[in-house]
Amino acid sequence: MLDYRAIHEEFLLCIPLKMLNYSADSLPHEILNNVFIRLPIKSIVTCTAVCKTWKSLIQNPTFISNHLHHSSNNNNKHPLLLFRHCSSEKEHYVLHFDNQDFNEYIRFDDFPFHGQSYDGIFHVVGTCNGLIFLADDLYGYHKFFLWNPCVRKFVKLPKPNITCFSHDAYDASVGFGFDSKTDDYKVVRFVTLEEKGQKGKAPPAVEVYSLSTGKWRMVAASPPIGAARGRKPEAFVNGALHWVALRKTGNKFLNFVMVFDLGEEVFREIALPKLLDQNGDEYWVSVSISAYGNSLALFQQRIYRLSIWVMKDHADASSWTKIISLADVVLIEGIPRSHCIPKCFRKSGEVFWNCMEDTSAHETLRPKSLKILEFVDMQILC
Repeated sequence: MLDYRAIHEEFLLCIPLKMLNYSADSLPHEILNNVFIRLPIKSIVTCTAVCKTWKSLIQNPTFISNHLHHSSNNNNKHPLLLFRHCSSEKEHYVLHFDNQDFNEYIRFDDFPFHGQSYDGIFHVVGTCNGLIFLADDLYGYHKFFLWNPCVRKFVKLPKPNITCFSHDAYDASVGFGFDSKTDDYKVVRFVTLEEKGQKGKAPPAVEVYSLSTGKWRMVAASPPIGAARGRKPEAFVNGALHWVALRKTGNKFLNFVMVFDLGEEVFREIALPKLLDQNGDEYWVSVSISAYGNSLALFQQRIYRLSIWVMKDHADASSWTKIISLADVVLIEGIPRSHCIPKCFRKSGEVFWNCMEDTSAHETLRPKSLKILEFVDMQILC
């Protein structure tokens, strides 16, 4: 059903103000707030160019928070999915509605950082409330950006405390999320220092960047002993960041989920189901996690088989349930399953895959229905 009231309010903003016998500055702020809060982000950006009063009102932190809350409560029908299209000449991003037709919502062709990455392309760590966190960290570099493409603004983060120039060899993972307790966005950097080739035996160092202060600081809380598994994707669920981590016990390695609560800034861990390889070890088992509603999903990949697990009750390790196991069958027009990497879930419960033949696909957890989405050089980000 169409929301005619919202359409009428948006239409009024497009009428020349002289026709309404108003100037932009004379409209009461209460009325403007009531109208602006119902508008989509594209219209909000247009309104910032009308006058200084409107721009100031829209960029006020209170309005931003209220607009975000309103949007979250009223747009759950069709959340947005972010896709990155990459080539050697250009890098751009597209938002699609997570609906049956997968319509394009908006395209960002003016990527402001193209050519600035030492690695060739930026690593997109995560997205939260319209902000995209980008990292240039593949080879130990430490260039980070927070980017809001809708308003064409970005923040370059300062140099962190631990770099390749201040310490010996290290491995670092990063995460990004929103702390509702302090109404602040935070970047968490999880650094595993290597000593004499030993990794995963000592507690890692952790530092947090706060957008409100614009600074990095070391975190005093002691994380569990273990090493996050490189640049594997993290999952932001229920106010906490989650990484797959690896711990060495005796001569064996064990995978587990490292959890960092952004509000309390404390650590905990969640056990994973047993994922042992034929030698009784987990070092060579490829695992990654994804948000699954308000809980977690686990992708376990072997050469010839993929298993997907879902934690039905968040933080309850006993609730891990295997929901599907796929052998190395041909899924997509001659492409074997082993050439397809699961990325994340749609709201409908379908799984997105990134395949090596310039084709992306998603399928339901019952692999009978498969749709082909043609995107060249694409990385899927949810």
